[in-house]
This record gives sequence, structure tokens and C-alpha cells, in this order.
Amino acid sequence: MYFPIRCFTCGSVIAHLYEDYSKQVKEGKNPARVLDEMEIERYCCRRMFLSHVEVMDKIARYRKY
Repeated sequence: MYFPIRCFTCGSVIAHLYEDYSKQVKEGKNPARVLDEMEIERYCCRRMFLSHVEVMDKIARYRKY
């Protein structure tokens, strides 16, 4: 699935932050610290980042072309 544009609970726009978050976490930074630096303070918004799983990479393997 793609990362949601808005937080499901509060409706805050968060999609524009995901690429930077993902890049920093892949570099080995602590996800909680990255969210603190990005000033994402609401628990509901933090949940959106921490619980997201990139499923499209797994699904794309089984797609016929």
C-alpha cells in the first residue's frame, strides 16, 4: 500500500514527510528520534509512520507483465 496522505485519526497532512522519514530510517537512524526531529508529536501521526509497511515491493514480484 502507499503511505496515506492524511492521518486516519486527526486528519493532519503527513504524506509529504514520509520520503524523508524513510530515507533517514534506512540510513540507520532511530525512528523515534527522526520523528522528533521532524516535529511529529501526535501519537496518532507517529503511529502512521511507525506501523507503515511497504507492501507494493512484495506484491510487484507476483504481477504478470
